[in-house]
Amino acid sequence: LSDVHGDTALMRRMAEKGAQEKVDLVILAGDLITFDQPKDGLIQPFIDKGLEVAIIPGNHEGMAEIGFMVDKYGIKNLHGYTMIKGDVGIFGCGYGDIGLHQLSDDDFFKTLQQAHNSMKDVKKKIMVTHIQPNDSILSLHKPGWGSSGVRRAIEEFQPDIHICGHIHETHGIEDRIGKTRSINVGKTGIIVEI
Repeated sequence: LSDVHGDTALMRRMAEKGAQEKVDLVILAGDLITFDQPKDGLIQPFIDKGLEVAIIPGNHEGMAEIGFMVDKYGIKNLHGYTMIKGDVGIFGCGYGDIGLHQLSDDDFFKTLQQAHNSMKDVKKKIMVTHIQPNDSILSLHKPGWGSSGVRRAIEEFQPDIHICGHIHETHGIEDRIGKTRSINVGKTGIIVEI
């Protein structure tokens, strides 16, 4: 899920749902907070349920906030990194195209490329970004919305699943780019089987 913007009650409900559904991994795709608001209560519900968590920053939090959560809760930072779950490789790039924490399209692509190229011997791939690809229903096909760097990464690396957030209006919507299912998981979250 993504874009919860400090909603701790929602995080408790999502942790309960994750435990009931026996999910293997919870991926938080950015904008967990709204700038400098407190972070307490956002991750702990998942830890209390024994769920593994991976995270990337959105455009509302930076590496200081993500680093705090990684250190405090022992969760995995996917911004520029990978993690392997069985035969599935998961790699990511956070931040957005607006606000305090943003990257250029070239930086989105290079960060994803570096993380992707470090994976070996995976049968399936999940790519996680906060921002959505451009020229997609996930960016409402609006010129200038979304990232051409993210789209290029999808086209070149062909992950099985791409998870994003950022544009609240398209949460819950899925697009297909080549063989990749690109999903804006949004605040309501989605359970994905791979």
